Order: sequence, then structure tokens, then C-alpha cells
Amino acid sequence: MLDQSKSQKLLERGRAVIPGGVNSPVRAFASAHVSPPFIVKGKGAYLFDEDGHRYVDYVGSWGPLIVGHAHPEVVRAVEQAARNGTSFGAPTAREVELAERLCQLMPQVEMVRLVNSGTEATMSAVRLARGVTGRAKFVKFIGCYHGHGDAFLIEAGSGLATHGVPSSPGVPEGTAADTLTAPYNDLASLTELFARHGSDIAAVIVEPVAGNMGCVPPVDGYLEGMRELCTRNGALLIYDEVMTGFRVGAQSAQGRFGVAPDLVAFGKVVGGGLPLGAYGGAAHLMQHISPAGKVYQAGTLSGNPIAVAAGLATLDIIMRDPDFFDQLERTTQTIGEGLTRAAAKVDIQITVQSVGSMGCAYFSPTPVRNFDEAAATDTDTFYRFHAAMLEHGVYLAPSPFEAFFVSAAHGAEEVEFTLEAAAKSFAQVAGS
Repeated sequence: MLDQSKSQKLLERGRAVIPGGVNSPVRAFASAHVSPPFIVKGKGAYLFDEDGHRYVDYVGSWGPLIVGHAHPEVVRAVEQAARNGTSFGAPTAREVELAERLCQLMPQVEMVRLVNSGTEATMSAVRLARGVTGRAKFVKFIGCYHGHGDAFLIEAGSGLATHGVPSSPGVPEGTAADTLTAPYNDLASLTELFARHGSDIAAVIVEPVAGNMGCVPPVDGYLEGMRELCTRNGALLIYDEVMTGFRVGAQSAQGRFGVAPDLVAFGKVVGGGLPLGAYGGAAHLMQHISPAGKVYQAGTLSGNPIAVAAGLATLDIIMRDPDFFDQLERTTQTIGEGLTRAAAKVDIQITVQSVGSMGCAYFSPTPVRNFDEAAATDTDTFYRFHAAMLEHGVYLAPSPFEAFFVSAAHGAEEVEFTLEAAAKSFAQVAGS
């Protein structure tokens, strides 16, 4: 058994002053068979906890750390920025440089606005779409998470597509009424929504690779059909690339799949592990944002110099090596193939899905295409596997509906260690 005595004591201390003892719900490991490790530090591909354990980390702060923990160049950039001040509430040259870099890397993005998180980016993109179109409703997909804004916390009904109902206390029914939902990877249901509400729909927001039901790529023709429906009905297509942005390729998911949105939200990688997000699109749309236009959005810490420095340093690292993304993808595929072989040896059925350097191992014999199929996988076996992997020194997300992330710091040694731990863990699960 894993000794977690120090982490457990810290969790109890935290519960006295923090709801649930943690500052984001998934960190509580609520359904897991172990307590959440309290982390002391990260270095490269590894995390170190309060109880003295070292783990090969596949959470990577939920995606931002594509170059690994505490990369020397990122740390140096943060230190240098901090020496000049931590926040100004005034414009800086580096903000302009980061905005220019994002526009250069994403040809269809002509202007961006920096914010503090992915949630701010998606909320602001939807507000902009409503302001531009003069319409109130928007479409999201069941199982896609776009942050904790009220309008995004909507639970879907069954059947084709329905008006949402609030899935969290505190979300007014009036807010939910303007959020339309449809199953992911089901173009027919989206077509039906537009047939019923087309003139009222301001935008469709989608994770082009769904990363909050594991890792679900779009089926052939799905993004293309979505693009055509939005164009035909005068709605804006918004990509939530908070997770996939500069994670699945040099031009993110829109470059990988060759289907461009009208607006795009970024986070995670663009901040290099610090709180930073961005949203952008064509200049004629972005010029509607205050002070250029009338759609209001602001933030005291937007463009924070330390976060901007971390983001620029991270983009420098990943873009200077033309083989960077191909190598990450090869590593991810090697891990997936190794997991599949290890599970088969003890007659456990899994399906590994990956795009670029993100993936998910589903305890299911068949591929997963939407949230209902993800929810139907063997989640109990996942939790037992997760606990065993932690015991053997591998840190995975404590949810069957979260992706794993591979970084440039995951080399041959880390991959071999991971697959050895997986073989032991699958054997434990099979024997229990």
C-alpha cells in the first residue's frame, strides 16, 4: 500500500478552510481508491509528493506542461520577468510580442485578446459571437467542457438535441434556456438544431478533439459539416482549443484537421504553466471588442508579464524543432500500443485513443465516439487501475473522462518505466 500519511493530513487540514480541501474538484480524487498526493515539486517528466514518492507524470498540470516541469528556459524567463515586477495593469511590449506570435502561428487568426484562463477565453468568445450576430442562443456538445461559466454548465437531455437544464446549483434556468445541446460526433442532431433554431443561434462552440470525455477525435466529415452549417445559417464557429492548442500540432487542431473556425479560444500551453488564455479570430470580428468596439471584456491581470514570459518561452521551445510534434506523437503511440499489449496479456480489454500528444485508455473493447459511450466504459476497473499505477509510480488523472498528456521530457526511460508499471497494475486488477 502507498504511504500517504502526510498528504492525508494536509487534505484534512485543507478541508477545514477550503471546500473539500482542494481548489478544483477533480483534485479531490473523489471516486479514486487513493487520496490525492500533495505535490512538493515537479522536474522534467516527474512529480514528487509530500510523502517522498516520485511519479512519472501524465497530467502535466492538465495539459500546459508540454516541455515538462520546470524547464530551465521557462524558469529563466519567469525569473527575469519577475525581477522587473509581477504586474502593472498597463500594456507591455511582451504582450504585443505574444499576440504577434499567436497570429503568425495561426494564419486565420488576425487579432487576439489575452486573458487569464481558458474559461475566460471561451466565455469571452461566446459573448463576442452574441454581440456580433445579435443572437442569444449557442450550441455546445454533451460531454464537452468549456470552463465553469454559467452558460457552459448545462446538462443534456436524451434523444436528438434538447434545451439544456442547469447541471449545477446557482445556474439560472434563464441562462440554461439559451444553451442548446447536441451529442458530440452526431452531425444529424446538429442539423436538426439548426433547422429548429437557426435564426437564433449565435455560435457553435466545440472541442475539435473532445478532451473531457477522455480523448475523442472528430469522425470524418464532422468538423466540415459543422463549418458548413454555421456558414449557411450565419452563426460563428468557435473552437475551444484550450486543451488542443499547440498540443496536437504546430497549428493546433484547426491546422491538423484543415477546418478553420471563426473564433478560437486558447489556454494551457500558451501560458507555459502559468495562468494565461487568449481568444482570437479575424480582425473584422475582433474589432468589436472594447475599446475598439462595444463588446466589453476586461481583466486586471490580463497579459500578466510573468505569464506572458512563460508562454513565449514555451512557444520558442516547441517551435524551433521541426520534429517536436512528430516525436511527441510517436511517444504517445508507443505508450498506447504498450498499454494495449499489457492489458491483453491478462485478458483485460482496453481501447486507447490518441491525437498528437494527448490520449485516453478506455476500459472498453470498442472505440468511444461521444460522452454516452465514454460513460458506458468500465469505470470501476479504471479506478482500480489508477490506484495501482499510483502505487507503482505513475501519476494519471483520477478520472476515466480525462486525457493523459505526454511531454517532451518523457523519454525512453520514462516510457519503459510506465509500461512496466502498467503490466504490474493490469495484473493486480485482473487478480483482484
